[in-house]
This record gives sequence, C-alpha cells and structure tokens, in this order.
Amino acid sequence: MKIAKLALAAAALTTTAAVAPTVATAQEAAAVTAGATVYGNDGAEIGTVESIDGETAILVVDGMKAPVPAAAFGTGEQGATLNATKAQIVGMLQAAQQEAKAKRDAALVVGAEAVTAKNAPLGTVLEIEGDNVIIARGGDETKKITLLREHFAAAPDGSLMALMTNAQIDAAMASAAPAADTTGE
Repeated sequence: MKIAKLALAAAALTTTAAVAPTVATAQEAAAVTAGATVYGNDGAEIGTVESIDGETAILVVDGMKAPVPAAAFGTGEQGATLNATKAQIVGMLQAAQQEAKAKRDAALVVGAEAVTAKNAPLGTVLEIEGDNVIIARGGDETKKITLLREHFAAAPDGSLMALMTNAQIDAAMASAAPAADTTGE
C-alpha cells in the first residue's frame, strides 16, 4: 500500500515536467542506473539510486527508500533528475511512514492474529510491552516468541503481518539461543 502511494506520487512527478524545463519529460526519460546520484528540479541533490528492478528504481533519500518509476527520471546538466525537490520527496516519504506506522499500530492489538511476510500463520498477540510484542506461536501459549513492534506492518487488508517469514524467525531464534546460553550463569 505504501509502495503504491509512493509510486503514484512519483508518477505525478513525470506529469509536471513543464514546470522545470531543464528536466527531461517522461518521453525523454533517462536510462537511470544503480549508484546514480539524483538531482531535483532545483539542482540540489536528492539521493542515490540503490537498485533497478524492472521498471522501478529504488531511490534512497536520507536513509529512506522510495520506489520510483524508472520513466520518472530525466537527464539534467548534473545527471539523473526528478521533477521535485528533496524537501518534497522527504515530505512524501515521511507522510507515508507515519501513515504506515498508524495502520500498524491500529492492527497491533492483544488478540490479533498475525501472519508472516509470506502470509503463513504466525500466531496470536498475547501481550504488548512497549516495543516488545509477545506472540503465541500457532496460538499455543507454551510457544511464545517476542518480536519488536518494528517487525510488524499492517497488511493491505488491515490485518497484522510480520515483516519476516517463519524460516527467518526460526533462524533468528536459533542464532540467539547459543548467545543466551553463554552468559555463564
């Protein structure tokens, strides 16, 4: 959902190319590459392209990642450009993050059924203690695990989803277990 909104916002960048004559229009889109520095319509640096996946570039701006249609990039005097300023893009990203957190927090309640990133059943939320979320794995209260609030998001349907698979959770638990046993107590 967040990605779709960001992609729509980025697509809007291509529709207003007339505002910045030095920025190429979508028809003159640049062949943007991973590692490219991207500049705004004000000439200031926005961020760096982390990767390209098909028709989508992942733009990193102040540590935040934004999916941007590859066709949204143009070419200016300094290189790859977008028809927006860094402040505009940061504002869109921050708003999307706040919305995603609000949706996650609305879904993250005691009794909620959580699924994994691959939509497999994870368990039931038993307790929430600050940023710690205690899950009864498979609904079995003898199989408790604790994940952090940041490990969850709201699924598109508003339900609670862990941002990991069961295999990733199992691997993290297995790697943490020996460390807990080596305390010497």
